Amino acid sequence: MEKTCADALPLTVNSSEKQETVCIFGTGDFGKSFGFKMLQCGYSVVLGSRNPQMSSLLPRGAEVLSYSQAASKSDIIILAIHREHYDFLTELVDPLNGKILVDVSNNRKINQYPESNAEYLAQLVPGAHVVKAFNTISAWALQSGTLDASRQVFVCGNDSKAKHRVMDIARTLGLTPLDQGSLVAANEIENYPLQLFPMWRLPFYLCSVLCAFFFVYCAIREVIYPYVNGKTDTTFRLAISIPNRVFPITALVLLALVYLPGVLAAILQLYRGTKYRRFPNWLDHWMLCRKQLGLVALGFAFLHVIYTLVIPIRYYVRWRLRNATVTQALANKDNPFSTSTAWLNDSYLALGILGFFLFLLLGITSLPSVSNMVNWREFRFVQSKLGYLTLVLCTAHTLVYGGKKFLSPGILRWSLPSAYILALIIPCTVLVMKLILIMPCVDKTLTRIRQGWERDSQYSKSALNGKSDI
Repeated sequence: MEKTCADALPLTVNSSEKQETVCIFGTGDFGKSFGFKMLQCGYSVVLGSRNPQMSSLLPRGAEVLSYSQAASKSDIIILAIHREHYDFLTELVDPLNGKILVDVSNNRKINQYPESNAEYLAQLVPGAHVVKAFNTISAWALQSGTLDASRQVFVCGNDSKAKHRVMDIARTLGLTPLDQGSLVAANEIENYPLQLFPMWRLPFYLCSVLCAFFFVYCAIREVIYPYVNGKTDTTFRLAISIPNRVFPITALVLLALVYLPGVLAAILQLYRGTKYRRFPNWLDHWMLCRKQLGLVALGFAFLHVIYTLVIPIRYYVRWRLRNATVTQALANKDNPFSTSTAWLNDSYLALGILGFFLFLLLGITSLPSVSNMVNWREFRFVQSKLGYLTLVLCTAHTLVYGGKKFLSPGILRWSLPSAYILALIIPCTVLVMKLILIMPCVDKTLTRIRQGWERDSQYSKSALNGKSDI
């Protein structure tokens, strides 16, 4: 554990900064881990505790004093204690006057208190410069050298000099500080670690609903219907066959839902004749979740590929092949080769391979490490132009899958069509609407609107007067 962090230090840090003394109030897990990390990086650390004599398992080289004594040793104090224990700070108002108080606390639930912990701390000690930071870093991450966890540190505060000093400490520890502005942003920063995949909730809900619906739908057609009509037990289809229908359908529908909000937004702008009005909240949230929707769709496409690859080794498939071979051998007959069937089968496979390849390309391009290497025009070309091409290929893959039986009445079971026919409704709707939007007469008007033109002159006047509702 006693290794140096020289490789994490920026070249701009001088020796005087590395010898700076920092005080830490609190000897819990975070306080001890933070103190140990700062000692590794060359800081002199003083720990403040309510019982200095009883503190144990503290970093070697750190001095342990009472709160008042520790506060006099440094002008930067890391407050590693919970909000409910802030009351003792009212007795230290004078010693803390003019010092930098760094609040690292988190709450147990979102918006637990009317104001943020940092703002409450600023009210208790009005003479101190309160800075919110380090609450997104865990004690485990500090102990592991921040190698296996996020290095981003959100920082906010009303005093710019105090913020910059705290950000310098973060950089010295090998972290990446992000300035979030004034102390008003503290509430959002404190809520951030408590959010459980906020941008993934809508995609997860959608894929859960789609999977449940199509699984039940396919089970009715392929398991319940044969049993009711012919007492045939096909429950084995629940393991491989039905999931291998549900996964590609879910992937296709989710991919269409990635591009549907953009189409709806364009239609809304055309209807309003202006871009200077907010979209509805549900549409805004939907558009922000498009990346997550696409990645979930890619995951289901991967499952479809894996399930398809295991089809030849399934017992049911091998049993059918053996029976067909034996039947043909006994009858001394062979099925004639059908060129049209071969074309349909090869086209189905080729469209699926190309669609999955572009799907992978979309997923790779959405990774931060890749998207940071391309400009906005290149990113838009891949995610928009190639994205719609991916949707076209995957939709065509599903259309060709039906082949000659696509609209045949013989595929109906209890008047229910095959599940893949239902899966084509949303993708085909999106593609038709997009085709209308890219027609020259429509695209020209939409482009003018997005460049600032407004159909109603009243909006133009209000926009010029600074009264637009952007």
